[in-house]
Amino acid sequence: MTSLPLIQIAPDDPTGSPSRRAAMPPRHLADLDLSGRQAAVAELGEPAFRARQISTHYFGRLVRDPARMTDLPAASRDRIAAELLPPLLTPVREVATDDGATRKALWRLHDGSLVESVLMGYPDRVTVCISSQAGCGMACPFCATGQAGLTRNLSTAEIVDQAVYLAGVAASGAIAGSPSRLSHVVFMGMGEPLANYARVVAAVRRLTAPAPEGLGLSQRHVTVSTVGLVPAMRRLADEGLSVTLALSLHAPDDDLRDELVPVNQRWKVAEVLDAAWHYAECTGRRVSIEYAMIRDVNDQPWRADLLGRLLAGRSTHVNLIPLNPTPGSRWDASPKPVEREFVRRLRAAGVSTTVRDTRGREIDGACGQLAAAAVTR
Repeated sequence: MTSLPLIQIAPDDPTGSPSRRAAMPPRHLADLDLSGRQAAVAELGEPAFRARQISTHYFGRLVRDPARMTDLPAASRDRIAAELLPPLLTPVREVATDDGATRKALWRLHDGSLVESVLMGYPDRVTVCISSQAGCGMACPFCATGQAGLTRNLSTAEIVDQAVYLAGVAASGAIAGSPSRLSHVVFMGMGEPLANYARVVAAVRRLTAPAPEGLGLSQRHVTVSTVGLVPAMRRLADEGLSVTLALSLHAPDDDLRDELVPVNQRWKVAEVLDAAWHYAECTGRRVSIEYAMIRDVNDQPWRADLLGRLLAGRSTHVNLIPLNPTPGSRWDASPKPVEREFVRRLRAAGVSTTVRDTRGREIDGACGQLAAAAVTR
């Protein structure tokens, strides 16, 4: 059985946040709600309406550079920029594929940590996949981020700033054949979102608050993933949010899931699924079950049948993910005939199932691959 050396859960923290000390970035306006921003500008000797002005630039016009906020007096702009608009993300590398419809960004944070985010354009929507941690402490062996380990949690603003930047890319018309407005956000980048619980929930509220307080997205178009931190899943059910919960299950049986998702040694499949059904009952939202298809590991017909029995009759949808292999990994994607049979068996059990659109293989699309490449250069 795989041990859990990288998963450190603070004993007094019911959210499952990692017990680590790390230097967080300077305060940014996206860390604060509108009233908090008004208080902050007042402390600088500025009128409260300046908070709405800078918020309109940042969230409404997607302007992240204080120099472009020219309706603010220069002296005011400098004071406010120094206190509320510190640079958070420095571009290291940006790559594109799928005729420009998929764009992946690698960022360096103030302390040198690396994180990634992805913009994906479709005919009817634009989605960003954002990171909530630098690295990840969940130690899933088939995941490039899990192999790297955890560096630190991201601040609320570092999370939000990824979405604001990529929303600006979409607004520029850079993705042909897609809408120019960002519509969906998925917390499926680097890190375990519910291990950075308070900041992720704050980021969700910032992304979904109406402009100029936030980005104005629909909560129903936000997805928060988890490997199954049960206390945090139950806490999220009581937040009054209507986001989609995505459970990264990857195996229906404890023996295999203990290996693929080591946190399963703490919270078993039955307990994790019970927390998922609790979330669905409290929110009225269908739970997404994420299942990476790994050749000769978790793709056997009997596992499809077992998964079907566990999920039948529940408010859920299975999202099968063709594994994007990482360099040097022993894990590989399931063959297409095996994948199709897995889908057939789940649907025969009455479980809604789709196979995720594969994107980004040419640009190190799996989470953590760009960061790992940058570190090894």
